[in-house]
Amino acid sequence: MQSKATSVQHYVDELPDDRKDAFLLIREAILNNLPEGFEETMSYGMVGYVVPHSIYPEGYHCDPKLPLPFLNIANQKNSINLYHMGIYADTELHDWFVSEYPNHTEAKLDMGKSCIRFKKMDQIPYELIAKLATKRSVQDWIGLYESEFKKSKK
Repeated sequence: MQSKATSVQHYVDELPDDRKDAFLLIREAILNNLPEGFEETMSYGMVGYVVPHSIYPEGYHCDPKLPLPFLNIANQKNSINLYHMGIYADTELHDWFVSEYPNHTEAKLDMGKSCIRFKKMDQIPYELIAKLATKRSVQDWIGLYESEFKKSKK
């Protein structure tokens, strides 16, 4: 369910009333804790947090015209989803998140490779999302990205 919104505010304005507060709290947890250098933008029809070309001119290897993606939030049909490329790329970060999750909510973890689905708006672990946002600096992410996703180019 990709949005055609052209700005973060436009995306937020389109959110259904029953999801808006939760979405904004997730966004706030990220914005208040994401290390300096990441930029909030629309990315792949979602609210995204990217490494801008001003910091990483090479861009995303799949499409170098795009900035390097790191984190996204999306309102989907049955959930609000958080997509975190660091969890996908870093087993240690993934394992930390999985082990911490039950300490922050009673909801069962519903997770794919990089996607965390929140189906119950009253059980979203905002504090854990805030901690997750602090776990990788821009430089850490660039290094991990280059080692994990650009191996074939080296």
